[in-house]
Amino acid sequence: MKKLAVLMFPFLVLGVSSCNSAPASSVQLHDLRTKYDSLATVVYQINSDFEILKKGLEKRGLSIEQIRAEIEAENKVWDIPVGQSVILGNVNAPITIVEFSDFECPYCSRIAPYLDTLMKKYPDKIRMIYKFFPLNFHKESPSAAAAAMAAQMQGKFWEFRFAIASHNKELSPETFRAVAKQIGLNMEQFEKDMVLDAAKQARIDGDLALGQSVGVQGTPNFYVNGKRMDRFSPDVIEDMVAKLKK
Repeated sequence: MKKLAVLMFPFLVLGVSSCNSAPASSVQLHDLRTKYDSLATVVYQINSDFEILKKGLEKRGLSIEQIRAEIEAENKVWDIPVGQSVILGNVNAPITIVEFSDFECPYCSRIAPYLDTLMKKYPDKIRMIYKFFPLNFHKESPSAAAAAMAAQMQGKFWEFRFAIASHNKELSPETFRAVAKQIGLNMEQFEKDMVLDAAKQARIDGDLALGQSVGVQGTPNFYVNGKRMDRFSPDVIEDMVAKLKK
């Protein structure tokens, strides 16, 4: 760093001299040295902090490149198509929440009631879109997704989605039927539609591929107005709604 200071100083002096018609005075040179010493101190501190952060990241098994990629991903705005998904709320709402979720996921189950409350509170300010993202170790999740699609065919996807959330540990055809009856579906039609056929599996696979393409790695994963939110909470949306009113 001292070598860098010695090399740079003559050029700084030359630069100042060339910008003025008169030679630099001793006072000006003193001020320049003081400013340069202050800048050199700041640069040295930044370099020291960077080395500390780099070592900390390496201990966690992360590289600067990985952190940079994560930051870029956080700031990226994705264009996530609605496709065959159902929209809850105002289709022209200023806030869009896309949820990639798994009916067997305990964390998805826990947040569902808060999402339900949020949507009932701000039906005109928020639109919500559900994407199927069954994890490969959750064996009953695809069947639950098929049952949800059957409820969608009767216009009650969201009622089914929120009603089944508390049953994530007991997913089965019997549970699907019980929830369908609870929300008032035509049971004869539901029995026919709840089968996980090729078309339903294709839709699930399409949502999975979409999720993977935008960086979904687990569930639930939320995208708000196209930006992935690793620390999603209803409070974040409450703040966004509050800002809309200003």
